[in-house]
Amino acid sequence: MSTPMDNNQEKRANRTLLTTMAIIVAAVAVIGVIGFIFMNRPDSYIEGQVEGKTVRISGKLPGRVADFYVQEGDTVHAGDTLVHIHSSLVEAQLGQAEAMKEVAASQNRKVDAGTRIQIINAAADLLRQAEAAETITKKTYDRMERLYSEGVISEQKRDEAKAAYDAAVAARGAAESQLSLARQGAQAEDKQAAAAMVSAAASGVDQVESILADSYLTAPFDGTIDQIYPEEGELVALGAPIMSLLRTGNRYVTFNVREELLEDLPVGKEITVMIPALGKKEINVKVYYVRDMGSYATWRSTKSTGSYDSRTFQIKARPAEDVPGLRPGMSAVYSHPDK
Repeated sequence: MSTPMDNNQEKRANRTLLTTMAIIVAAVAVIGVIGFIFMNRPDSYIEGQVEGKTVRISGKLPGRVADFYVQEGDTVHAGDTLVHIHSSLVEAQLGQAEAMKEVAASQNRKVDAGTRIQIINAAADLLRQAEAAETITKKTYDRMERLYSEGVISEQKRDEAKAAYDAAVAARGAAESQLSLARQGAQAEDKQAAAAMVSAAASGVDQVESILADSYLTAPFDGTIDQIYPEEGELVALGAPIMSLLRTGNRYVTFNVREELLEDLPVGKEITVMIPALGKKEINVKVYYVRDMGSYATWRSTKSTGSYDSRTFQIKARPAEDVPGLRPGMSAVYSHPDK
């Protein structure tokens, strides 16, 4: 049988238990509220990354990588030689083109030099012989004409002398034409054709030399060697990328944000971002680019009512000043104002 003292102890124990449970419930409620508040804050932070302009270095010469003059991570300046590509095929083509150029030049010199002196002298001798024959036949014809008029010879003899004289005159004219042609040399059309052949051969040499000029690739601007693709000794095809060059000083930060946050990120606004890789350093960047990323990046509503779809936009911002150590790939965190 229980006593009054036992009943009092039991009541005190019950009150203590109820008080403890109440404290636990209150603590859980407080933790829940705090957790709910902080669980709804991640949207206040937007994480992006640092990027830079990269150009792939490639050439129009297929061949074998002979030498690299830089390594990944090296800083180079505009005009620095980066790599040598050797092509025995193109070098052979250059030799062939140069030989064709020499042949064309030799032919052109021959045409410009005109007819050889021996041929001209021979034509002159023929002309002198024709002139002598004309003189003799002329005298013979004159004599026959007088004898014919005196009735000493027949008309046939006179006509034979006339025919011989006419033939001598024609022969002299042909000899003069032959000498004139020999002295003038090649025709104007032949000289133009020979000069055109020289020009065409020279163009062939220039074309091959322009290709060989790409056997040594140089840096188009100041930058850092970001990545080298082939190994030394490997074959590379026409236009194949040899390495990528990261432009010096051209850094920017990109963010992908939902459209309801665009009001706080207009073009021209300066914002502060934190770079974890630089000891959580804060830097100022200026928004210069805003673009819709398309329907593939739309945030779809999971509720049939009370919510809506939200498109995603890409934001780009440049540092307001040079930031030493800022490299592409680093994270950038932006905390936008709470609504």
